[in-house]
Amino acid sequence: MSDERPVYLNLFKIRLPLPGIVSFAHRITGVLLFLSLPFLVYLLDLSIESQESFASFQMILEQPLMRLVQGLLLWSIAHHFFAGIRFLLIDAEIGVEKSQARMGAWLVILAEVITLLSIAYGVGL
Repeated sequence: MSDERPVYLNLFKIRLPLPGIVSFAHRITGVLLFLSLPFLVYLLDLSIESQESFASFQMILEQPLMRLVQGLLLWSIAHHFFAGIRFLLIDAEIGVEKSQARMGAWLVILAEVITLLSIAYGVGL
């Protein structure tokens, strides 16, 4: 029996290519969106219950921490949407080559940045 397997694997020295980072972020955003569903349903219920609960709903959303959470959720939605389209195209064997995969990953990042900037501009941030 030979003992040639690695004993220590330093994960900080592994450098993922950009398509790998986009893929990993797609999984993370999916988990974030799934875990945020109960809180979002609670906020929806709070917003339609009564006028007083709607006022408390607005106060909750105006908190600085909630602004950060809203930004994170908006980024999660944008990234998950555009990366999902990229993965659907890859399933159709479009953009499978290395250079095409890298270009697709850059397009995902560009599309999500444009989307987030247009939302921020529309909201007036």
